[in-house]
Amino acid sequence: MASTLSDRLSRLVKTMRGQARITDSNVADMLREVRMALLEADVALPVVRDFIARVKEKALGTEVVGSLNPGQALVGVVHKELAATMGEGVSDINLATQPPAVILMAGLQGAGKTTTTAKLAKHLIEKRKKKVLTVSADVYRPAAIEQLKTVTRQAGAEWFPSTPDQKPHDIALAAIDHARRHYFDVLLVDTAGRLAIDEALMAEIRDLHATLKPIETLFVVDAMQGQDAVNTAKAFKEALPLTGIVLTKLDGDSRGGAALSVRQITGAPIKFAGVSEKIDGLEVFDAERHAGRVLGMGDIVALVEQVQQNVDLGAAQKLADKLKSGDGFDLNDFLSQLGQMKKMGGLSGLMDKLPSQLTAKAGNVDMDKAERDVKRMEGIIQSMTPLERRKPELLKASRKRRVAAGAGVHVQEVNRLLNQFEQMQGMMKKMKGGGLMKMMKRMGGMKGLGG
Repeated sequence: MASTLSDRLSRLVKTMRGQARITDSNVADMLREVRMALLEADVALPVVRDFIARVKEKALGTEVVGSLNPGQALVGVVHKELAATMGEGVSDINLATQPPAVILMAGLQGAGKTTTTAKLAKHLIEKRKKKVLTVSADVYRPAAIEQLKTVTRQAGAEWFPSTPDQKPHDIALAAIDHARRHYFDVLLVDTAGRLAIDEALMAEIRDLHATLKPIETLFVVDAMQGQDAVNTAKAFKEALPLTGIVLTKLDGDSRGGAALSVRQITGAPIKFAGVSEKIDGLEVFDAERHAGRVLGMGDIVALVEQVQQNVDLGAAQKLADKLKSGDGFDLNDFLSQLGQMKKMGGLSGLMDKLPSQLTAKAGNVDMDKAERDVKRMEGIIQSMTPLERRKPELLKASRKRRVAAGAGVHVQEVNRLLNQFEQMQGMMKKMKGGGLMKMMKRMGGMKGLGG
């Protein structure tokens, strides 16, 4: 949905650039483009109709401010209504209850419930400083219990054992008893999914809900499901009092109609979005910012947060001091910079958060190939001796051949890396006067500007 809607609207802004005011005619043109983009994105028809009606009503009453043209003003209206459709502001998890706060994870098989359970555990540990226990009540899917055990360990939470020969009801009772006796703040319950909705699944999950009385019942849905997500959402809404939605696989979102449809159908707020397969790839959902991403405005706030969270400012300060003192930028520093970029989600993670006009030129770049190139560069540097990393000028023909053999690449690849390193070295020389730290601090301070 993101790229389709963004492309259509940017074309529209260009065609309306010469027009002086918003008219019935140019609103109709825009609504046609928006309607087509939403239907292509598999947004449910009733949701599309409602959305278009709201945009039309607001757009016709919009004043065009001097600095905007009608196209930009209309995109502003679409942005506001997209955000309103997906929810107002940020809706975080509710833990205001006598511990343990029970969170029930519901959804179809394949939506990513088990990995989302572990990602949520990590979020609660790191962001809310909670002691978290997970348990699997999925006694049907082979290896579901072991999978939860593995991902829970990666998240740094504790796992409560269960076996396929137990009843989900008994597992739930044993887990909550253990959580109470060992003073856990939160109990996350991963429930069984099916490949399709069936009455047995719904009866079982209703029983679990009645047994556990969870403070949060989260509906986990695949963002790429489109129209199917609507039918699933309806069924779960009728069976359970849903308190929130977790959209998974938002990073691979080609259609993404689920984000608009599911919120409207269930009436429950979207609380989290799965943005990568990594264990920390879960973000608190912000409707305003997601609407910006969908319209190609990027998400600079998320990029700044990522910098603050993952960039080692101590290491950046050390590098800045080193450059100031006259010590050159060497291959160890270059390797460190590659590592920092990987921590921030790699090239694709960074590009995803930049506005589309900035990334348009890079649109043809194969991101997977670029990520592979970064790994290859790391491999080449790691094949060098400590002395060669400190003094790249030592790398003459015979040494280059040895490094290439060690990294499993051709000598040309080593030469290419050294060229890229020299370009970076030149850039760092320009930052000698503390420019690097100024840049980092500026990015750190951007958060205070409110996006």
